Amino acid sequence: MACLGYVVPHSLYPAGYHVQPELPLPFINLASQKNFIALYHSGIYADPALMNWFKNEYPIHCKRKLDMGKSCVRFKSMDDIPYELIAELCTKMTPTEWISLYEKNIKK
Repeated sequence: MACLGYVVPHSLYPAGYHVQPELPLPFINLASQKNFIALYHSGIYADPALMNWFKNEYPIHCKRKLDMGKSCVRFKSMDDIPYELIAELCTKMTPTEWISLYEKNIKK
């Protein structure tokens, strides 16, 4: 599996990831799996309004049915990736907003 990750650096969030504090807080990841390409957006799972926005917008941008786990959106083909929608999704939450949601909903 190849993976590309965007994180909240320790300079912005010194506490790091609660499971491994020495690691920065994960935010958005891309992964090439055997049968699909995965987009992981940590904030989409923690923010119901953002999740609803994405689910409503997805059919406008993509012909295939949404294949989604908690924070994972799976694409079977490169041709199925709605790049403009993903670009817009990436503008919907700042790292500071993600930190706030993370501390409220996820970090124990």
